[in-house]
Amino acid sequence: MGKDYDPMEIDDQKQQQLEVTAAVPEGFNTDYLRVYYGKLFPYGDFFKWLCYGNDGKHPGCDQSYVGRREFSFTLENDIYLRFQSFDTATELESSIKEKCPFKIDIGPVYSVDPSKRHAYAQSGNNVFVPVERELIFDIDISDYDDVRYCCSGADVCRDCWPLMTIAIKILDTSLRDDFGFSHILWVYSGRRGVHCWVCDSRARKLSNEQRAAIADYFRVYKGGENALKKVSLAGPVLHPFLARSYMDVLKTFFEDRLLLNQQLFASEERCRKILDLIPDESVASEVHDKWQGNRRSSISKEDVNATRWEQLKMTLQSGKKAQGLRRCVEEIVFSYTYPRLDMEVSKHMNHLLKAPFCIHPKTGRVCVPIDPSNCDDFDPAAVPTLSQLLGELNATGFQTDPENNWERTSLGKSISFFRTSFLHPLLKACKEELESAYSAKLQQSKNSLVRSL
Repeated sequence: MGKDYDPMEIDDQKQQQLEVTAAVPEGFNTDYLRVYYGKLFPYGDFFKWLCYGNDGKHPGCDQSYVGRREFSFTLENDIYLRFQSFDTATELESSIKEKCPFKIDIGPVYSVDPSKRHAYAQSGNNVFVPVERELIFDIDISDYDDVRYCCSGADVCRDCWPLMTIAIKILDTSLRDDFGFSHILWVYSGRRGVHCWVCDSRARKLSNEQRAAIADYFRVYKGGENALKKVSLAGPVLHPFLARSYMDVLKTFFEDRLLLNQQLFASEERCRKILDLIPDESVASEVHDKWQGNRRSSISKEDVNATRWEQLKMTLQSGKKAQGLRRCVEEIVFSYTYPRLDMEVSKHMNHLLKAPFCIHPKTGRVCVPIDPSNCDDFDPAAVPTLSQLLGELNATGFQTDPENNWERTSLGKSISFFRTSFLHPLLKACKEELESAYSAKLQQSKNSLVRSL
C-alpha cells in the first residue's frame, strides 16, 4: 500500500522550495533599490500625506501647496540634490525611479517653488522663506551611550532599544494630552533611532520661536560632555508633565527593566557614575560604604543591582539630609531614562528629515512607521530588509498589478498601518478644515459686500 502524504507536509516542502529559489543575498545596492522603488514604494499614500488635502477639486484647495515643498535626494557616493519639487505623485515617482536616491529627505513648504528660488532671488526681495513644516523630533540611541553598557554608537539590541520605546511613550502622551495634537507619525530611522512628525495644521504653522518653546518644554536632560550632573529638577514640586512621566513610565521602567538589563550597579565604575549624581559628598560616601558591605555578603549577581538601588533610595529619602536631596532619586531616574532630543532639529522649520519608507543604506532596513500604542512590541531586528522584500516578491512571482505588490510582502502591515491609522484620519481632518476655512472666507466676502452697499 502506498504511503499516505500529509498535505501539511507537502505545503511545508513547497514553502521551503519557494524560500530557496526566492532567497536574495543580504545587502544594499542600486539594483535592489531600483526594484524597491519600482515595485514597493508607496508613492500614492506618501504624496497624499504631503498634499494635506490640497490635491482635491474643492475651490478652497491651494493647488501650489505641494509644489512648494522641498525634497532632497542623496544619490550614490553622497551626491546631494537639494530643493527638488514635484507637482504630482507621478512626477515624484518618475524622478525617484530615474535617480534612485539612497536617501530621501523632506524639507519645509516654502513661499515659492524651491526649484525656482534663483529666479525669485534675482528680483531682489527676499521672498524665498519657509512658511510651513511639520513639528519634528529626532531621537538617536547613540545619545544614550553613557547609560547603556550592551552597545555603543550605531549598534542597538533588545536590551537598549526600550530606551527608544520610553521616548515614544513620553513624547506621544504629552503631544496629545498637553498640546492637543492628534496626527502624529512615529517612524523607525532604519538603524538607531526614531523620528516623530506632528502633522496637525496647528503644528505645521508654528513659528521657529514657538517650536523652540515646545522643544524646551521637553528639555530635561541638559548633558554636556563634561557635566557630571545632567538633570536638575528644581522647585518644591515636579511639573505635572514630569510627575506623570515619572510615575506612569520612567520609575517602573528603570526599576523593572533598565537596572538589570544594563547591570547599572554591577561594577565599581558604574556605581561611581551614579554616586557622582548625589550632590552631598558625605551622603554619597555613606551609600558607597553600604555597597561595600554588599560585596562581603552573598548577594547574587541578579540581586546586587536591585539591592544597591534600594539602599541608595533609603539613604537619600530618610534622615535629616533627605530634605535637601528629595529630588535626587528622581534626578537619577531621569538621567538614565528620559528622552534625549536633538533640540536643533525641532527648533527650525528648514531642517531636513528622512522620509518614511526610505531604506537605510547601512542596514538595508525600511524606515517603517511605529504604532505608539503598541510600541512595546516593536523590534528593530524584525523590520524587513531590502533583500528580504525582494525575496518575498520573487517567491510569489511579480504580479501584473503593481499597485498591490506590497501586500504580498512583510511591508504590507506597515503600509496598511500608515494608511488606516495615520493617513485616513489626517485627510479627513484636512478636508473639514479646508471646507470650514472656505466657508468662513465666503462669509467674510458677503459681510464686506453688505457693508459696502
